[in-house]
Amino acid sequence: MTTEPASAPAPETRPTPIRRALLSVSDKTGLADLARALAARGIELISTGGTAALLREAGLAVRDVADLTGFPEMMDGRVKTLHPKVHGGLLALRDDAGHVAAMAAQGIEPIDLLVVNLYPFEATVAKGADYADCVENIDIGGPAMIRAAAKNHAHVAVVVDPEDYERLIGDMDQHGGATCARFRRKLAERAFARTAAYDAAVSAWMAGAIGEAAPRRRAFAGRLAQKLRYGENPHQGAAFYSDGSARPGVATARQWQGKELSYNNINDTDAAYELVAEFDPAAGPACAIIKHANPCGVARGATLLEAYRAAYDCDRTSAFGGIVALNRPLDAATAAAIAGIFTEVVIAPGADDGAMGIFSTKKNLRLLTTAGLPDPAAPGLAFRQVAGGFLVQDRDNGGIAAQDLRVVTKRAPSASEIADLLFAWTVAKHVKSNAIVYVRDGATVGIGAGQMSRIDSTRIAARKSADMAEALGLAEPTVRGSVVASDAFFPFADGLLAAAEAGATAVIQPGGSLRDAEVIAAADAAGLAMVFTGQRHFRH
Repeated sequence: MTTEPASAPAPETRPTPIRRALLSVSDKTGLADLARALAARGIELISTGGTAALLREAGLAVRDVADLTGFPEMMDGRVKTLHPKVHGGLLALRDDAGHVAAMAAQGIEPIDLLVVNLYPFEATVAKGADYADCVENIDIGGPAMIRAAAKNHAHVAVVVDPEDYERLIGDMDQHGGATCARFRRKLAERAFARTAAYDAAVSAWMAGAIGEAAPRRRAFAGRLAQKLRYGENPHQGAAFYSDGSARPGVATARQWQGKELSYNNINDTDAAYELVAEFDPAAGPACAIIKHANPCGVARGATLLEAYRAAYDCDRTSAFGGIVALNRPLDAATAAAIAGIFTEVVIAPGADDGAMGIFSTKKNLRLLTTAGLPDPAAPGLAFRQVAGGFLVQDRDNGGIAAQDLRVVTKRAPSASEIADLLFAWTVAKHVKSNAIVYVRDGATVGIGAGQMSRIDSTRIAARKSADMAEALGLAEPTVRGSVVASDAFFPFADGLLAAAEAGATAVIQPGGSLRDAEVIAAADAAGLAMVFTGQRHFRH
């Protein structure tokens, strides 16, 4: 990926020997091994609290920070490293005579290596801790030391991730116990990124905790999950970042087989799984097939196989090379059916051994399993970049139930029509606007997406239904006897009449047009039942 050019090239400096290291970590992973490797190279170890205790238990000689500073840890550990003898040792320029003289005059010893990771603030928030506990887990001394060491990377190495421990030792071995300038720069970049992400997490949590819907400044952060071969197109660089949340989906899934996911795979798989999660597995199996972030077939069934087949029969042409999402663990029978056509990705809450065995013969098919389904009603934020800024909004977690519907026509929909109307409305929420979705018997039979005119989406969806009926050898288009959902109101009666002409018997839409009366009258004249939701689902 391209990045902003540096204002000036970084100066080359000689490798810097490491003689003294300060270690203070919350995540103790790999710490004892790192400390042993440092001690074996004659490096003095300085540490704090629990980190020092762990190192002593490992049989290592450790100097307490309190001994270095001459001040004890106080205020329940809130104040321990915020001291000139710590920050002076990290910030002093070793090649500046004035700095060297100041160190000598004040008895400040240089610290050549800082190993710090921060209080687990993000994890504390994720487990639902109360306000006071979250505040107590905001690290102050750690970020201050990290930033000091990172700023002085010409002389100091700073490590914030346990996965860099081996790289650190490797670089030291390569340079006779010193670290090279290039490696220290890389460590410094990672350090500044970590403190930025930490501060972003704290500010985002606090904005939510105090009910600040539009804070003056908004920051987002992520951790690299995967370097991608390219973006939407081969000339675009790309990477995939995780936001650290526990929301089940493509970022938290386990990939069992197949080549690495591409940018488009990840985008489409996310769209598929968010859609299928709308259907409670306790209410029955459901399947969604996605192509280019739009559904090309969604269905419920008595079995997962039945749901897949019904979704596939909505638009078999578009399903080729698509993404399949399931709301229940994949079974062998469904896996065999999916394996019958080229499919890019399958994502489900799990997979049995039979399904895994069938897919193992399909080397290019990616199988992802997750710990569960994302909650479609959960709050969250969505954002996108625009020139000069970015837009932030709440995730579209709106939903409706039968009791929320307002019948506006002379004929009320039947119980079976209401069930299909609610299904169609749920799918329309995940179709690019202008969205038109025809549904019959718990399965989509025609989908029109992303058109500039709503009537065009209505006609395209009906035409696709007619094409599929011909391909399947059916006597009439499956859209006959269906219901239809529109993600936004019909501005004119023409779109609604096109749906009636295609064979729809009932309509669900938000309402709210200046011409609602005209549209309702047209529905009555056509014998349609129509309900208003009072809720819109634009998806751009």
